[in-house]
Formats: sequence, C-alpha cells, structure tokens
Amino acid sequence: MSFIKAQNITKHYGSGDAAVKALRGMTFDIQRGEFVGVMGESGSGKSTLLSVMGALNTPTSGKYTVDGLEVYGLNLDQRADFRREFLGFVFQSFHLIPYLTVLENVMLPLTTLKMKGQMKRDMAGYALERVGLGGKPHRLPSEISGGEQERVAIARAIANEPPILLADEPTGNLDSKTSKDIMDLFQKLNADGATIVMVTHNRDCASYATRILQVSDGFLAAGTAIREVKSQAA
Repeated sequence: MSFIKAQNITKHYGSGDAAVKALRGMTFDIQRGEFVGVMGESGSGKSTLLSVMGALNTPTSGKYTVDGLEVYGLNLDQRADFRREFLGFVFQSFHLIPYLTVLENVMLPLTTLKMKGQMKRDMAGYALERVGLGGKPHRLPSEISGGEQERVAIARAIANEPPILLADEPTGNLDSKTSKDIMDLFQKLNADGATIVMVTHNRDCASYATRILQVSDGFLAAGTAIREVKSQAA
C-alpha cells in the first residue's frame, strides 16, 4: 500500500464562474522513503498542493490518505495530532523567533508533548547535531548565517522525528554554495529514512529528488524519473 495517496484532489477558491481552480483532479502515490520534487511555474498550484498534503488546506473534493489514514476525514484536533506525529515543515522563510535561542526555536514543536523538559532539550539538541549545529545551541538567530538559520529550521522540522518532511522552496533565499549544502543535508535525511516532498523551481535542487511531479495550471503530469527531467532540460 502506498504511504501517501492522493485521489482526484481538487481545490477551488470562490464559486461559480469566478472560481479559481488551483488544483484540478490530482492523483498520485508516494512510497515511504521517496524524495519527490514538485515543479511548475508560479501560480501552477504546487504550493497549494503542498498545503493540502500538510493537512492545512481542505480540498474541495477528492481523497488524501497517509499510511492508510484518511486525513480530511479527521476533525481539526485530530488533524493537529496528525501534523504533529507525521509531518515536519520547512519553508523558504525561516520563521525563527528572533528572541529565542537556536535550541529554544528547535524545541517549539515539542512544547505540546507530555514529556520532561530535559527530554525535550535532548531531542532538540540531537536534531541540531544532525544538521551540523550541535555547537551553537545558545546563539540567537541574528548571530548565525542564513544557511545556518535554514539548518535550524530543518532541525525544528525533524525534532520530533516525523516520517514526512514537506519543504517549500527551502533554498530560495540562499546562495548557490549554501543551497548545495542544504540539499546535501536533505539527501542525508532522506537516506536516513525520511520521506521528502519538496516544491522547487530550481533544477539543480530538483536533481536531488528521485522523482518529479510536474504541475501546470492545476493539473499534474505523470511522475517523471529525474534522469528524464535532466534530458529534457539539456
């Protein structure tokens, strides 16, 4: 059984002739441990798709399941539990709290968990170690580089060790060398078992994915092997 399954997902904003059809019947499967890139022009629907996959944006129609769980059949509290258990989010903007330390920022997703504070600090510290920032837990975001801030954002996303990482243009604000470092990190997290779905417009970043979902005007082309994407770009 597929780990992630979308069946005829649509998302419309508004109604009648004025409705904006952001997603138009998207159907796809993602296996556990895949690294999937989502590509398309601005306004094509790729970020809307990611928000639906993140249980943040109820589709107009269709069915979305993760590990056999029908996500939009859950009530709001159950969806929050689902996000906490299954998902880590990484965005183009780091969304770090400026007056909290690096460690405290990483601990934020753990605040609702019923466990001792020391255990939460240990989990956050381990996440920082995984992203190569184990030596900077007490720095403020303003005291580290942009690439390091993105690593903190990734550490925050993986602090609870979710099986799925959803990333929306995670290197969009970074230079090419730092972008490569971040993508190498994503590749390592994928090798460690994380299922990754990443929206990107950058073909260098997309080359790290094992499969590409191409989005155009709310429609989804068939999944394409990355080697085929490279040959089309050549």
